[in-house]
Order: sequence, then structure tokens, then C-alpha cells
Amino acid sequence: MNRPLGIGLTFCLVLLGGCATKKYVAKTVDPVNAKVDELDKKTQSTQKQLDETEPRISAADEKATSADARATDAMGRADAASKKSDQVRDQLRSELNDRIADLDDYKAANSATVLFKVNSSQLSDDAKQQLDQMTAGSISSAKRYFIAIQGFTDKTGSADYNLELSRRRAQAVQSYLVAQHNIPVFRIQVVGLGKDKPVNEEKTREERQQNRRVEVTLFSADSAAAPKNQASMQ
Repeated sequence: MNRPLGIGLTFCLVLLGGCATKKYVAKTVDPVNAKVDELDKKTQSTQKQLDETEPRISAADEKATSADARATDAMGRADAASKKSDQVRDQLRSELNDRIADLDDYKAANSATVLFKVNSSQLSDDAKQQLDQMTAGSISSAKRYFIAIQGFTDKTGSADYNLELSRRRAQAVQSYLVAQHNIPVFRIQVVGLGKDKPVNEEKTREERQQNRRVEVTLFSADSAAAPKNQASMQ
């Protein structure tokens, strides 16, 4: 009688032990399974985000490629412009050197000095005649020439006033040559020097008059242009 009872108790204990083991396993495994499920959901969410982001990445990559192509094209144009600029600069430098070399060929072919009244920049009839004589024949036969006009004053008055007056006198001569003798403006160089470079010490009225002047010089690079003596109005 005792043996069956023992067997029954043993069987019950085994059943109870089995139940306890299942509960233990379930208690241990279920949280792991929950974490796995959660990780799987996160993985799926991440994959979805990647799938949604991939078109934008592709578009951004296309834009970057296009921008790189435009940058390469711009660099090419800039390089071409730089080469063109170098060519133009070399050409201008060559022309400038040629012109500087040509200056050695220009010699004074004719000249005149016209005088002015006190505080005046008006050309007198005698001054106009002087300019007419200087240009007659000289300009028509010259192909390469320019005219230098320098204005002066006596030492009476302030330096600023004399400088401005000397410029007006030189410009009066320039205007006459352009209007009456059709000399292109680009062939005329004008400068006012005020009371600088006097021709005498201005001790008398006559000496001061000699300094109220404009000196006009015709320079020519034509070998046929023969230098003429300076004519001066007294």
C-alpha cells in the first residue's frame, strides 16, 4: 500500500516540477522574445526610413553631380578667360613697347610762342596769325605727328591762380588749332605750368610779358619734315 502512494507522490512532484520549470522558462524567455520583437519593429522602422530616404539621397547625389559639372565648366571658362586676358595684356604690352620705341623717332619740326595780356587767356590776332604760320604746310605734309602745348604765366599772383590761368591759355590755343585747322584732339597734348620755368628774371614789364606765354611745338616722325626755326611774338 505504501509503494503506490510513494509512486503517486513522486509523479505529483514531477508534475509540479515540470510546471515550475515551464513557468521559469516562460518568465525568462518571454522578456527576451519581447525585446526581440521590439528590436524587429525598430529594424523594420529603420528600413522604412532608409527606403524613404534613399530617393532623397539619390536626388541630392544628382544635384551634387550637376553642381560639380557646373563648377568644372565654370573653372574651364575662367581658365579660358584668364588665358585670353594674358593674350590681351601681352598684346597691349607689345603695342606700348612699340609706341615707346616710336617716340625716339619724333623730332621737333616746328614751333611758336604766343603771348597774352595780363590776366587774360584770349588769343590776339597776332597770336592767331602766329599759329596759322606754324601749321601752314607742316600739318598737311605730316602723317605721324603730335603737338605739345605748354601754358605759362608771370610770377604775379598766387600759385593756384597762375596754374589755372596757364591751363586756360594752353586750352585756348588747343581750341583754335582744332576749330581752325581741323587738328584731331588726340594729336594734341596740353599742360599748364603756371609761373614755373620763366624765360627771364622778370625785372621789367617787358620781361613779365615774355613769361605770359604759350609754347607750341610740332613733333613729327616723318623723315621729310624739316625742322623750322621758332617764331616768337614780341
